[in-house]
Amino acid sequence: MSISTKPYKDSDLGKKEQVAQMFDAISTKYDKLNRVISFGIDVKWRKKMLTMVTKTNPDTILDIATGTGDLAILMSATNAKKIIGLDISAGMLEVGKQKISARNLSEKIEMILGDSEKIPFDDNHFDAVTVAFGIRNFENLEKGLLEIRRVLKPKGIFVILETSIPENYLLRVGYTFYTKNMLPLIGKLFSKDKVAYQYLCDSASIFPYGEKLNNILRKIGFIDVKHTPQTFGVATIYSASKN
Repeated sequence: MSISTKPYKDSDLGKKEQVAQMFDAISTKYDKLNRVISFGIDVKWRKKMLTMVTKTNPDTILDIATGTGDLAILMSATNAKKIIGLDISAGMLEVGKQKISARNLSEKIEMILGDSEKIPFDDNHFDAVTVAFGIRNFENLEKGLLEIRRVLKPKGIFVILETSIPENYLLRVGYTFYTKNMLPLIGKLFSKDKVAYQYLCDSASIFPYGEKLNNILRKIGFIDVKHTPQTFGVATIYSASKN
């Protein structure tokens, strides 16, 4: 399954290349802008992911679409011996490496340039895999999820944080107005790349969420699939495992 929208509609590049280009362009502003557009609530959502992963007592964690490493850094609060942050944007990874170094976490967290659809690790390698606001950027969703399942150990935990759309009609109207009108405007104030946050809005609006994503995860072969809407349904946390 491909999420068809791309950042640069007039470009001949594939979605992966366009996404990498887009995040490279906004990498130095990304953290600050993220806090603004989510009103800082995304920090609370990530802490819930941390709680879920910590309960499984993992030794190894893979954070896919790690970006500037916020979630990977947060996961250092677990007892994990090794945390890998994987991303296709060299610009985002460079910002993340600086943050990790400043926190003296370079021995515990390693940032790797790589493709979520071709994860450079053996089968059954990680106790936990996380993705925060990244799976809607996969060029082929099912292929990326299959790769995640491949590298996840049996009985390991897979946790996703992704945007979703509120079910309540009034909340949905407000959410749609904010994402379509206000969010791109805020993005333009922070970034020279004017299409970046328009793409993030567009990709969120067509991404399968809730039970639709649950069914895709089950189709891939994940078990114990659950989802919990966050903050009136503007985001959702999913968890799954494998035999």
